Amino acid sequence: MTVKKPSGAKIAAPRRRSPTSADLAAVAAPKSRPLPKAVQAARARKRTPRAVDKATIDEIFTRFHRVEPEPKGELEYVNPFTLLVAVVLSAQATDAGVNKATRALFAAADTPRKMVALGEEKVRDYVKTIGLFRTKAKNVVELSRLLIERHGGEVPQNRDDLVKLPGVGRKTANVVLNMAFGHETMAVDTHIFRVSNRLRIAPGKTPEEVEAGLEKNVPTRFRLHAHHWLILHGRYTCKALRPECERCVVNDLCAAPDKRI
Repeated sequence: MTVKKPSGAKIAAPRRRSPTSADLAAVAAPKSRPLPKAVQAARARKRTPRAVDKATIDEIFTRFHRVEPEPKGELEYVNPFTLLVAVVLSAQATDAGVNKATRALFAAADTPRKMVALGEEKVRDYVKTIGLFRTKAKNVVELSRLLIERHGGEVPQNRDDLVKLPGVGRKTANVVLNMAFGHETMAVDTHIFRVSNRLRIAPGKTPEEVEAGLEKNVPTRFRLHAHHWLILHGRYTCKALRPECERCVVNDLCAAPDKRI
């Protein structure tokens, strides 16, 4: 049925609401566009403090050397292979905990062939007190197999080959190259990252930036032991939450914002 509107009747126009503050803001504010990557990078560089001068860096490492002329890593090992295994096992674990597990493991298997013969299940039994032990046991046996297959059972002396092994990242490779073969590498862990930024030896927002800064800024005569000095300083003195500034040998050279004295 069609309904006819009465003659002369007017149809009311829809009521228009008053614009809200949100409406006005949307009209007034221009649409934001992401900044070009070059501009973002430039701003990030400005926010990162510069490294201290070369004389200060030289003095920092001179003092570290004076206190501990020949710093050593705390992981126990008997050859490059066992060092590689120990470092792989040390991810998210303490050196003391790794040493406790690997003493018996390395007595049973100190070469890739012995480790493969031992097998994943038995390796797992040796390292079950270490975090992520199932994955780590699998990686240890597989990297041992690959060392035999690709490198004649020897640990390669270059980073590119090392990082192709399961469980081996850049930091692990740098530790092995430094400790086993005497390369002047910088293995940036959480301690080195923190200390390098606090002391402004090599400020950076990523481990890669800090590593590059250390390679550039550490004086040549200190490079072999630099990462050990920084690890030990961060582990026992320049701690994350409560740095022991009162007994720090470079306290007067430190300009960290969270410096306690």
